[in-house]
Amino acid sequence: MSDLFTTVQAHPWTTSLGVLLVCGLAGWAFGLGRVFVGGNWAKLRRSVTLAVRSLWLHKLRAFLSVLGIIIGTSAVISLMGFGKGSMQDALADIKRQGATNIIVRSVKPPDDSATGNRGRVSTYGLVDKDLKRFETFGLAITRMVPMRVFPTEARYLERSTNTRVIGTTPEYAEVNKLEMARGRFLIGSDDRDAPEMDDDATMLNVCVLGAETADKLFPFEDPLGQTVQMKSMRFKVVGVVKERMPTGGTGGSQAAEDYNRDIYIPFKTSFARFGGVIMTRASGSFTAEKVEISQVTLTVDAEVDDLTGRAKVQAVGDEIKRILEREHPRKDYAVTVPLDRLEEAERAQNRFTNLLVLIASISLVVGGIGIMNIMLATVTERTREIGIRRALGAKRRDITLQFLVEAVVQTTVGGLCGVVLGLAMLFTVPAVWKWLTKENLPHDVDGRAIYLSVIVSIVVGVVFGLYPAWRAAKLDPIEALRHD
Repeated sequence: MSDLFTTVQAHPWTTSLGVLLVCGLAGWAFGLGRVFVGGNWAKLRRSVTLAVRSLWLHKLRAFLSVLGIIIGTSAVISLMGFGKGSMQDALADIKRQGATNIIVRSVKPPDDSATGNRGRVSTYGLVDKDLKRFETFGLAITRMVPMRVFPTEARYLERSTNTRVIGTTPEYAEVNKLEMARGRFLIGSDDRDAPEMDDDATMLNVCVLGAETADKLFPFEDPLGQTVQMKSMRFKVVGVVKERMPTGGTGGSQAAEDYNRDIYIPFKTSFARFGGVIMTRASGSFTAEKVEISQVTLTVDAEVDDLTGRAKVQAVGDEIKRILEREHPRKDYAVTVPLDRLEEAERAQNRFTNLLVLIASISLVVGGIGIMNIMLATVTERTREIGIRRALGAKRRDITLQFLVEAVVQTTVGGLCGVVLGLAMLFTVPAVWKWLTKENLPHDVDGRAIYLSVIVSIVVGVVFGLYPAWRAAKLDPIEALRHD
């Protein structure tokens, strides 16, 4: 059974077609079940045949009557497909940022931001002891990436640019999904405390440039192997990161990241070369800040798509908050769990999907009204035929069945045509959009939209065809025979 469930999950088209068949049969049973209790199934076949012949004799009128159903069904499928694709693209962006990560940042306390505190060293934020405390989580944490961030000016010959120096570890590239355009990122042997080197080995002055920084300093030459000067130190360029879009703040507590303007150096090297106190001069004054660690990103050993894994991430995040509340009474930190943002985006996706279904379903209701209008006109047009059938022994139930089946056949055919049109839109519109704008239009086939739109179209045929069928069955046979 588990193998079958896995196979069905791996083939969503199988699931969609299977559920479509079941729901279609259920729709027919819903509308016609009461009519056929104890009845003759041969009458059903004759009624379906008569309904198809009647529709075929009036092809244009039948097409116009089901046009609303076709548009409504295709609108449901296409809107839900594009909506699902867009939301999945947004969710994938959040997952790429690391939904199982926990981000702890150093934040300057409000009391240290007053004007009267200028001219003295402000000490706040995370310290090395906090890293030791985080290490007590053991195997629950698979990766811990510290960062030390400060602004500086980078120079090469006569060219210079203001940039952001990030002292970090080699795992930073993996956590932030950085791709290399040339060269390599930082490696363990770049840092004295790395296990690949002896304790007495000297640190290396190496750096990796962001795409924009590399373009400004080296617009006409290859930066690999060149030397960049920051303050009085020179750093050898060993790699250049590919350009990427800046990311927005996560959960309102993480600043936006523009990776293109960064310069990456080994974590311990940043202390040895730039010291523990960062001076910032502005308008004749200066401010000094001592922040040992600007940010720490911890990756929890959990699966984001598993409820148990999500609970584990939340539990580790809560424990980190308790540790920091105890050790940092000044509240000079901020804890961000991207998983919270992911769950909020998933809830927004559900609301967005329901709204799309509601909007698209209006077309189905309008199509149902069109079906009822045409069926009422058909009853009037075929009044004499109804009288002849009644005179030959047809019962009211037979007349009701004939017109009800005709309405359901129209909506069923319209629903299936709408499915084909909706799927065609899902596959052709993105291709045309990419050809015109050179951008991808996210889309995905939502199996639920297929069978739900078809079953709703069948139910619409039953609901809006029931009253005209009842009107036809209530006609007086003698009066119907006299009708011209």
